[in-house]
Amino acid sequence: MNDQAGPPLSKPNRGNLAAALAFALVAAAVVLSPRLAVAGAADVVAAEASKAPSGAWTFRVTVRHADEGWDHYADKWQVVGPDGTVLATRVLHHPHVNEQPFTRSLSGVKLPAGIESVTVRAGDSVHGFGGHEAVVKLTP
Repeated sequence: MNDQAGPPLSKPNRGNLAAALAFALVAAAVVLSPRLAVAGAADVVAAEASKAPSGAWTFRVTVRHADEGWDHYADKWQVVGPDGTVLATRVLHHPHVNEQPFTRSLSGVKLPAGIESVTVRAGDSVHGFGGHEAVVKLTP
């Protein structure tokens, strides 16, 4: 029988313990906060504009977001001018959990003269704005 115990045990490395603890804390935060880990910001995946004979514009916007229900869903999209002015807002009144991506329109938008393009951005009830935006060139 071999009575040799093998190599001597070393003291724990404090750097490794700190890294393991940090990893465990991050993993626990992700597990305990699934809404924040799963659904990020709302993204505009398509946007187009058309001008009516009256001069008003209609915007047709497609949004993608991992809606989870009433606590976290894409709740609006906006048309923003080149100077950052919000020109129109389309409020989304309910979650679209089973309809992704989804498209909604907004008609009757009056734009200031001389604007050649706008930015369309989407927001959600947790993160606000911050996802992918789309630039729409305005051609009469």
